[in-house]
Amino acid sequence: MNGMVRSFEVVRVRGEQRGADVDRAATEEPLEIRLHSRPFAVIMRTPGADRELAAGFLLAEQVIAGADDLGTIEYCTTPTTAAAENVVNVTLIDPARVERALGNRRQVTTNSSCGMCGRRTIESLTAGAAPIVSTWTMPAALLLLLPERLRAAQAGFDETGGLHAAGLFAPDARLVDYAEDVGRHNAVDKVIGRMLLGDALPLSQHLLCVSGRTSFEIVQKALLAGIPFVAAVSAPSSLAIDLAQESGITLVGFVRGDSFNIYTHSERIT
Repeated sequence: MNGMVRSFEVVRVRGEQRGADVDRAATEEPLEIRLHSRPFAVIMRTPGADRELAAGFLLAEQVIAGADDLGTIEYCTTPTTAAAENVVNVTLIDPARVERALGNRRQVTTNSSCGMCGRRTIESLTAGAAPIVSTWTMPAALLLLLPERLRAAQAGFDETGGLHAAGLFAPDARLVDYAEDVGRHNAVDKVIGRMLLGDALPLSQHLLCVSGRTSFEIVQKALLAGIPFVAAVSAPSSLAIDLAQESGITLVGFVRGDSFNIYTHSERIT
């Protein structure tokens, strides 16, 4: 599956039965993002959609505000670059953005469960974006369809059982786009980054649905992309709820079967 899955020899134990078999696991490899050939971040991710991941990550880090800020995103191909498929170099239209970004960030490795791991201060996590104003609504019956429709698109999860997913849905519950990754933050960055590269932001007519829990970082990514709805099959964190309330985002959790919880701005679910 384009590098998303690797096969491994295992010993399967079923009761008292034991035998050799082959299992599949989600691939996890580092992606180094460079800004104008200078190291910026290392993200542990599932290979695939690396340009989209880089674009979405830079939007979430507020290095860029949109597609107009991007110059190029290219794999490094110099003879001295090891594993070039795991290194991307990003150029920006305004070099001053590079200096600000490098000055505000510690050089760290961002693991697959980490969102804003490289920020220097808690205050720097504040998005600074204007609250979202949106008037469209979604019937509860359509909202309940989203996890199943996202799950049906997860070919990587079918192979491994170990990949998160993020999906963008239209108001009629149609799946517009989705991405899979070992990290749920990465999956969100990939799907938002793909729309950013297509110059489709803000995503004011979309709902974001994620396969895991909803953290502060995921709500922040939705805010910066202009998404007014965030839904998840699991729980939100307290900070995610606070940010959603302040930002005008409808936050829904525990979307399972015929039930869900609305944590903020419930008027948009009819």
